[in-house]
Amino acid sequence: LRATYSENQLHEVLTDFWFNHFNVSITKNQCARFIPAFERDVIRPHVAGKFEYLLLATAKSPAMLLYLDNFSSVGVNEKLAKLADNKLVQKRIGKKMNLTSEQLEKAGKKRKEQGLNENYAREVMELHTLGVDGGYTQTDVTEAARIFTGWTIYPMGNFGAAVNMRKTIDKIGEDKLERNGFVHEGDFIFAMNRHDSKPKAVLGKTFSSGGYLEGVDLLKLLAHHSATAKFICKKLAVHFVNDNPPPVLIDKMTKTFLDTKGNISEVLVTLVSSPEFWSKESLRAKTKSPFEYAISTIRVLNADVAQPFLVNQWITRMGQKLYFYQAPTGFPDKAQYWINTGSLLNRMNFALALASKKIQGVSFDLATLNNNHEPESAQAALPIYARIMLPQRDIDPTIQRLKSFINNPDIHKNVEEASQNKEAAMRTQQDTLATNDRPVMEKPKQKGSRDSFGDNSMLAQVVGIILGSPEFQRK
Repeated sequence: LRATYSENQLHEVLTDFWFNHFNVSITKNQCARFIPAFERDVIRPHVAGKFEYLLLATAKSPAMLLYLDNFSSVGVNEKLAKLADNKLVQKRIGKKMNLTSEQLEKAGKKRKEQGLNENYAREVMELHTLGVDGGYTQTDVTEAARIFTGWTIYPMGNFGAAVNMRKTIDKIGEDKLERNGFVHEGDFIFAMNRHDSKPKAVLGKTFSSGGYLEGVDLLKLLAHHSATAKFICKKLAVHFVNDNPPPVLIDKMTKTFLDTKGNISEVLVTLVSSPEFWSKESLRAKTKSPFEYAISTIRVLNADVAQPFLVNQWITRMGQKLYFYQAPTGFPDKAQYWINTGSLLNRMNFALALASKKIQGVSFDLATLNNNHEPESAQAALPIYARIMLPQRDIDPTIQRLKSFINNPDIHKNVEEASQNKEAAMRTQQDTLATNDRPVMEKPKQKGSRDSFGDNSMLAQVVGIILGSPEFQRK
């Protein structure tokens, strides 16, 4: 709904981009309930600001802490470790639990080995900042994981994993958390008693403050790193220009990123001010994702969405189940991932169903798009509505491609059948999308008869075919 009605399309595109960059998935059940807030309160406010602030906000989000398991990562606190290593304490614990000294020592060693979780530390370097070729090592990952120990979720109840943290807070006292090294900000808490207090070193820099600021300082280091600048700028160029953006453009954007300390707005200004952005090779070079495609059809029709449920189902059918991508990489941003025989046919099916008003919850008036002027025929409507649906484009090739089957009375049936059968799908794709000499299967008209403008049946088919055309798939 936000994407449909927003008057700031760039903000919506960036929200989609950054959510995908910092992907979290509903498939991990315990973080599912935090994902709406993650998009609304963590991603949206920072999409055009400093990358450093966006990175820090995502690192402290319950959705991210749960998705990449950092909420459970525990380091070795020297004070607690000394207490645990005290022979007298061990003897008392062993006696209470009926364990031998060997068993107790083995259990303690196992606890230390299992406490550290490296998932977030690895992904924040590989996927969020430096990139896979960013120059970090496995040792850097382990050291970063030690830095992020204690970054967890403020307990929201007295159940599950929250029980122990709630007991700790109650024991210390909410008003005394800060003086004991704890940091509480909204749903986030840094638990000093779970933090590895020994010095660490990442990318050649030593971190020894022994608290929350270690993590903040590391995120700043990563956010301003030259490898991060290049990695982020390349992803932005891939998203806004083409699947293989020119290196000279990436270099310009990277310089701006470093000069402005990661100001995303300034990087985008550099992007759109570059001749590479406006080159012939870049215009209309990107393919819309199913989400972008569905929203663009709704917006170009000036439609009202009373209930988005069925639109969401169609987006899933076209290959993009929103919020369900399991891997932290997010959806691939390349045409080859989105475009195949089945997806093209599902897109055509969606376009025809939408234009024919068969998708409940979405309403529009095709006539008003042309100031209520009635085209004389499907052939007359095609160029008129092609100009409306494809503004500022050379529509002549598209018109030539589409005119041969705009009057096909069986196109809905043909496309639906083709999408359900792989062999038929391949034949239909070749026939309808790759050629322009398909025989017209048009019902003969009675002399003097005209297509109905009142129910828009003729117009719906013309518009549906335009929206399903290869040209409309490009952005």
